[in-house]
Amino acid sequence: MTTTAQEKTAPRQTAPAAQGRGADIRRHELAAFLRNRRERITPEEVGLPRGTRRRTPGLRREEVAQLSAVGVTWYTWLEQARDIQVSVQVLDALARTLRLDATERAHLFQLAEAVDPTPAASCTGVTPALQEMLRALEPLPASVQNSRYDILAYNRTYARLLCDLDAVPPEDRNCMILVYTNPEWCRSIVHLEETRRLMAAKLRASMAGHLAEPAWKMLVKRLAAESAEFRENWDRYEVVDPGSRTKQFLNPYVGHLTPEHTDLFLNPASGARMVTYVPADQDTRERLERLHDLARAGTPAPNS
Repeated sequence: MTTTAQEKTAPRQTAPAAQGRGADIRRHELAAFLRNRRERITPEEVGLPRGTRRRTPGLRREEVAQLSAVGVTWYTWLEQARDIQVSVQVLDALARTLRLDATERAHLFQLAEAVDPTPAASCTGVTPALQEMLRALEPLPASVQNSRYDILAYNRTYARLLCDLDAVPPEDRNCMILVYTNPEWCRSIVHLEETRRLMAAKLRASMAGHLAEPAWKMLVKRLAAESAEFRENWDRYEVVDPGSRTKQFLNPYVGHLTPEHTDLFLNPASGARMVTYVPADQDTRERLERLHDLARAGTPAPNS
């Protein structure tokens, strides 16, 4: 085989060079995606005044930076496709500010070559067979959770047990976030103060094997920012192992419930488990059956 003069003089593409061009393409695509989504969000949607001198369609860069708690210069560089490192915490904040849906959020993290730490991104382990098991347990409330207390899947009775869980954004379906920040969830727990303290102790015990993982650090940082009571409980450094306990709930649809909480571990290594609630008395059994009927019928929330 002969070699032409043009082939002799053409530069050979090395693997690092090709990888560099690929990263550059992703940065520009990420910058364009952020600009597009920023321009689609109106100031009114995020509680900002429009003003009379706004020329930028949608939000300004400094407004996105402020709402996401990142530096204006840093965000500007990101939209300029500069070669900078993007943490998962910042990507998470940008996704929330820009109101990205699940597909858009996944696209954002893929462009940034980062792993999305939210529960919505880790639901792939909930198989159709496991979903069928959850449905088969009805009218008993049941869910699948991981060791970080992300709610990965649940049946219809569980969806109405403590709040209208279907109305909660997937990234907020976490028992720690709900017990410290969701008013409806909190009103349904009879011994709220004790439950919050116990949950913080459980989270600290679980976190021992995940101290360097971004998703865990993001969860604790968010809870500490949004709840003074969490900060107080977290600073106690108490640890408690998960275990079966009798609970007391005040459900807005059917009233007082006394169920037995049991964890059925599906994957001890990852902490994935099925959380079930079995009635501790006949009144609770009958009320859970009514709650299940209401959930099947799609009864609206009491305050809607």
